[in-house]
Amino acid sequence: MSLTDRDASAPRLPTLLHAVLSVGTDLELRATLQHIVDSATELTGARYGALGIVDPERRRLTALFTAGLTEAERTRIGDLPDGRTGLIGVLIQDPRPLRLDDLTADPRSSGVPEGHPEMRSFLGVPIRVHTEVFGNLYLTEKRSGTFTEQDESLLRVLASQAGIAIGNARLYETARQRERWIEGAAAVTTALLAGRPAADALTTVAEQARLLADASAGVVLQPTGEGGMEIVAASTPDDPGDLVGTAIAPGSPVLEQLLGGEPVFIEDSATDPRMTTHVRSRFGPSMMLPLQSGGKLIGTLALPRRRGGRPYTAVDRLLASQFASQAALALVLADAQHNRERLAVYEDRDRIARDLHDLVVQRLFATEMMLESTRRRAAGSAEESSLLGRAVDELDSTIQEVRTAIFALQQPPAEVPASFRGRVLRETGGAAALLGFQPSVHFSGAVDTLVDEADAERILATLRSALAAAHRRPEVRAITVEVSAPPRGPALRVTDDARPPTTVRWP
Repeated sequence: MSLTDRDASAPRLPTLLHAVLSVGTDLELRATLQHIVDSATELTGARYGALGIVDPERRRLTALFTAGLTEAERTRIGDLPDGRTGLIGVLIQDPRPLRLDDLTADPRSSGVPEGHPEMRSFLGVPIRVHTEVFGNLYLTEKRSGTFTEQDESLLRVLASQAGIAIGNARLYETARQRERWIEGAAAVTTALLAGRPAADALTTVAEQARLLADASAGVVLQPTGEGGMEIVAASTPDDPGDLVGTAIAPGSPVLEQLLGGEPVFIEDSATDPRMTTHVRSRFGPSMMLPLQSGGKLIGTLALPRRRGGRPYTAVDRLLASQFASQAALALVLADAQHNRERLAVYEDRDRIARDLHDLVVQRLFATEMMLESTRRRAAGSAEESSLLGRAVDELDSTIQEVRTAIFALQQPPAEVPASFRGRVLRETGGAAALLGFQPSVHFSGAVDTLVDEADAERILATLRSALAAAHRRPEVRAITVEVSAPPRGPALRVTDDARPPTTVRWP
């Protein structure tokens, strides 16, 4: 720069110093970027300015911050350029300063959208953060003449300082983003270990991930028996009902990666040929992350954004992948905790059953034997003998009730019993909620071994019918169910306490 040039630029040095100082005052990235483009237009006397952020992987614009355009002009322009064509694309492909007196005369100028303000003079410089091209500054329509070498020099100084400011803002933004994801993972772990059901746990993971990733939906897919994957939990701002149950058919191109525990990153779900579900048309950029821990694949966490939404950055992908790993570990721990709690319940039930059998039943049986012996030796009246007989019968009935309770305690509380005895108890237990009382159940003989499946189904059908009929009679306050397997074949008798009593038999 000559002495004359330095003298010409001297009046703008305070403006440059003010711009350099001001671009580093805000650590919020978007505010910093807007401040940079505003300072650049003021420094060079440009009417319009823009700062385009470049995706280094796709070599295209992912965002554009503008200065000088009114809302009406922005509306007329419509979608902003993606940076694949025209002078914007030139700077992306070849990030070096570019200055033109009349951009319309340059053959590389193309793709100007209809409604765009008329522009002639042009000045563009890259912004580097360390050695990486973060984006480009574009200035057009200098208010007095065309852009000069001094404008270019001043803008390069501003771009250099802007790179430092952007680097600091990105570090701050990444730190805040990482903090949010860590807090989200901790919240998920706390919620899962609080003992929520499995379906609620998966929905919690999907919802928390959707909010953290600023996605349109958060879904959890799990492998199906046919070799595909199905959405089992979903979170969206609206009703996610149409997403749950959506399946990726076996043979889909993404399945090999998903079932192998590899992440899948998609730019546009609606147009990507690997996506085959009917809901893909509403989504754009998407991440599909494996939920696996200790080599065990639990499922896949998918985070699609709406069509036209901003793509996920490398930092987004890294933090979401770490969240998925943490969530998978929390799901495994929650499942293990649930299993331990169930085991503790089973052990407690077994202890109660043993105590009932070893203490209560044995004492009742001994008392029954003493009463029976007393009745036989007693020389009293027929009334006393009858009273002792009824006491013996009551004790025998009580012993049967306690043994039934012991068997019920030995059944898994949340699983369908496999034995015939357990299925009978499940039917009467379910009916108790409607009847308002628990029917009394007595078993006689080895019903689990002597009743075949065909007879078991008939007996259960008759039992259900009898319990339903009893429920329709409001005067019924007690029901006795007797199931026996004598040598002649299985039998069922259901008796209630109505007046007169109703008895249902099978066969």
